[in-house]
Amino acid sequence: MNNFDTKGVCAKNIEFEVDGDIVKSVKFNGGCNGNLKGIASLVEGLKVEDVIKKLEGLTCGAKDTSCPDQLAKALKQAVINK
Repeated sequence: MNNFDTKGVCAKNIEFEVDGDIVKSVKFNGGCNGNLKGIASLVEGLKVEDVIKKLEGLTCGAKDTSCPDQLAKALKQAVINK
C-alpha cells in the first residue's frame, strides 16, 4: 500500500495500491467523501497511465490542483518516476 500526502486540497492523504500497471485500490482520507469515493471506484481496474492522462492538471475552484490531480501526482511518483 502506498501513502501520498496531498498538498493544496481538502483531502489529507491518499492511500493506494498498484499491481503492475493497474490501479487496484484508492482511498482518499478527508475531502469530499462521496465524490472521492466515486473517483476511487471509477479508477480502480484502470491502467495507471490512463488514470494519469485523465486526471492530471484538473483544478478545484481557484486552486492550482485538485484531489484527482493529486492522485495523478501520487501515481506518477510511485510508478512512473520509480
